[in-house]
Amino acid sequence: MSEYNFNHIEKKWQRFWEENNTFKATADSKKPKYYAMDMFPYPSGAGLHVGHPLGYIASDIVSRYKRLQGYNVLHPMGFDSFGLPAEQYAIQTGQHPAITTEENIQRYVEQLKNLGFSFDWDLEVRTSDPGYYKWTQWIFMQLFNSYYNLASDKAAPIAELVQEFEQHGNAQVKAVCDEETPVFSAGEWKQMDEQQQSEMLLKYRLTYVADAVVNWCPALGTVLANDEVKDGLSERGGYPVERKLMRQWMMRITAYAERLLQGLEEIDWPEPIKEMQRNWIGKSVGAEMAFPVENTGEKIKVFTTRLDTVYGATFLVLAPEHELVEKITTNAQRQEVKDYVTVAKNRSERERMTDVKTVSGVFTGAYAINPYNQERIPVYIADYVLAGYGTGAVMAVPSGDQRDWNFATHFGLTIVPILDAQKSIDTQADATKEGHYINSGIINGLAYQEALPVLVKFLEEHGIGKAKVNYRMRDAVFSRQRYWGEPVPVYFKDGIPHLIKESELPLELPKIDAYLPTETGEPPLGRAVDWKYEDQYPYELSTMPGWAGSSWYWYRYMDPKNEEAFASKEAINYWRDVDLYIGGSEHATGHLLYSRFWNKFLYDMGLVVEEEPFKKLINQGMIQGRSNFVYRIKDSNTFVSHGLKDQHDTTALHVDVNIVDNDVLDLKAFQNWRPEYANANFILEDDKYICGIEIEKMSKSKYNVVSPDDIVERQGADTLRMYEMFLGPLEQFKPWNTHGMDGVLKFLKRFWKLFHDNKGDFAVSDAAPTAEELKSLHKTIKKVEEDIERFSFNTSVSTFMICVNELTQLKCNKRAILEPLTIVLSPYAPHIAEELWQMLGHSESVSFASYPQWKEEYLAENSFEYPVSVNGKMRTKISFAVDTPREEMEKAVVQDEQLLKFLEGKSPKKIIIVPNKIINVVV
Repeated sequence: MSEYNFNHIEKKWQRFWEENNTFKATADSKKPKYYAMDMFPYPSGAGLHVGHPLGYIASDIVSRYKRLQGYNVLHPMGFDSFGLPAEQYAIQTGQHPAITTEENIQRYVEQLKNLGFSFDWDLEVRTSDPGYYKWTQWIFMQLFNSYYNLASDKAAPIAELVQEFEQHGNAQVKAVCDEETPVFSAGEWKQMDEQQQSEMLLKYRLTYVADAVVNWCPALGTVLANDEVKDGLSERGGYPVERKLMRQWMMRITAYAERLLQGLEEIDWPEPIKEMQRNWIGKSVGAEMAFPVENTGEKIKVFTTRLDTVYGATFLVLAPEHELVEKITTNAQRQEVKDYVTVAKNRSERERMTDVKTVSGVFTGAYAINPYNQERIPVYIADYVLAGYGTGAVMAVPSGDQRDWNFATHFGLTIVPILDAQKSIDTQADATKEGHYINSGIINGLAYQEALPVLVKFLEEHGIGKAKVNYRMRDAVFSRQRYWGEPVPVYFKDGIPHLIKESELPLELPKIDAYLPTETGEPPLGRAVDWKYEDQYPYELSTMPGWAGSSWYWYRYMDPKNEEAFASKEAINYWRDVDLYIGGSEHATGHLLYSRFWNKFLYDMGLVVEEEPFKKLINQGMIQGRSNFVYRIKDSNTFVSHGLKDQHDTTALHVDVNIVDNDVLDLKAFQNWRPEYANANFILEDDKYICGIEIEKMSKSKYNVVSPDDIVERQGADTLRMYEMFLGPLEQFKPWNTHGMDGVLKFLKRFWKLFHDNKGDFAVSDAAPTAEELKSLHKTIKKVEEDIERFSFNTSVSTFMICVNELTQLKCNKRAILEPLTIVLSPYAPHIAEELWQMLGHSESVSFASYPQWKEEYLAENSFEYPVSVNGKMRTKISFAVDTPREEMEKAVVQDEQLLKFLEGKSPKKIIIVPNKIINVVV
């Protein structure tokens, strides 16, 4: 084969890898392990565009490199295949979601294989496979049967808690539980009936059912997570979302709040991701106290980090969803409050948190009593207070908080200046002189550090509060009113939730006649005929959320065919955790947080050996689309070229980038693109139609999606792989430009030519390499090794190009140079490397070679090319061996033909030589 035929080569080696299981991973204790994993995709009907493989290419380079270094590499791929799009398509067409999902997965697998990834496809997992979600259900059951023991600071079996209740009650129990859990004795526990005991245990279980305020989307018929709602609308479809109190399954992630926070210090993750998780967890140290509501038996609990400002509290604000709103609102205010609650519940939490400009709220008509000074203060509701944060109530101190100030001034409420207790005020007189309000209570004149203990002691002595550490994070809603998801392995007997037997797993999705909620408002599973446990007890009708299956999938990759466990102990003990995880930063407070939670639980139960799942995390940047525009003259079918558009009244329209070459529009293809353009007219510049450009997100609506299939067909998978790395640092956003791929393809052709003579025949010499050739090779080995170790792939591509240019100039065809260079290039361009490796006489895949060692002796500089200046102006360059004596250098300089004309027959006054830098001749 004389020409570089990438189509033939790439198909050949993709078949070879598949037929020979080249990348098969098995637990082998003789080798060190390396586990590289990508966030697995949700398979959509559109398939991959060129932006999707960016992270996969990076992880594949690292995987191939580690394999060459002697590591046993686990590099799997699978699919997060329970998803809302498949269900929406099922609702529209009646086609079962499994059919759509299977078709989409096959399309993804084909595209991924065409790119030459070293995935072990025998390890593929799919979250919608019953053989997989059997273990998702099993983990749910373990969570249901566990509680969080604060004494041991880890999860423990609920049976231990039951035993404690039977013997001693719960007075001495240190466990995470609901706020309103009552204290009971052993005798009182034994007197409870089965339902009462079940309800009590739900207050402790790590997964439980409870009434929770959720994002309800009537059009989609399901609850949505906070990150699935934007500006009060569903992210998918743009449907209205309202806040609604519903009975839901919950995950008690709050039990792990402190460990999730501390664990961030142990992992190598991007700092912005860590900071997002810290903010989401939201640890605050302060106090919780109760304000009695006047003329009622109710109390409003608030949490504050600034208890020292309590004397400046002039009103309270409740979240519109707060349980006390209905109870304390007076008849005179009831309608106004009801109207406000209706409006507020249709705004998402994100929208309410970020809207700092709008001031809105309603007076409930009720008053609370400040327990420190017995002052009567009004109670309002406002949507800037969230039911899911803290207690859902705020002690408003207008002189200490901007939102409280805005609210108070808008409604004409009292604003009391307060002593800044964080300043040191020695005396009452000093405070008065400075114009501070004297906190006329038990902290009068005290500094901040002195005030807090006094205030907390007052709370505890009067039984109205206590010091408390609070977390912003709430327990996670674990129900979705959808069909296409994991069934919850629970049935209800007399309203009490019971787990099915482990031997009955998986609980598979039943057949239903439509994928919509029932006419009576039940989730789609309510349509299943006779779907009951033991033919009499109703199953849970909600399914698990999308994040359930992705919260543990890295363990299933270790042992995906195991029917006795989610993975064997041997596999878990060997592979342990993920060494490199690559995926998007948009999962910071969703998948990445839930995964850490589930992993810590499995660790507590002795089922896994590492507390954190992902050692190293990299967030790949986005490859942006390069959109093209045509300019239509208004009220016509005439299109004017970009350079002439300002001479006309035009409208810019996106045009399919696949009919544009280097910003020049293919006129015929444009006329054939859409019927309305069949008779289009054009005003050209220089006989061309030049399109406008803009860098945007790649999407079908902007017609800027570039399919990897087309690139692979025209220029090859190796070209695509190297070009995506060449675009820039992995973590950065970068624009796509198909035209820019030509340089990479030319590089691969030049690399190919190093192995062939002018006739195109394979011609590699066994002659000894020169010092220059060895230097070019070894600096490349060193640089590429350093680049991969620090995940700087773009600079490696540049290094390869420099090396091949140098070897081409040296006319190098030496085996001693080309063979190790082929190994070093193979992680980036595996197909061409495999072909040349075989041509070099090897029968095994290049994947089983050893990464070459660079040697310092070949990198040492034997000479240095000095820039030579005359009176400060650079005139020529002269090379000297690094050990040339100074006298010989001076003699050579004054005899150099290039310099003689600048010396004009004069003898130099001085010759300044700075070793390995510069020579300056002064005349």
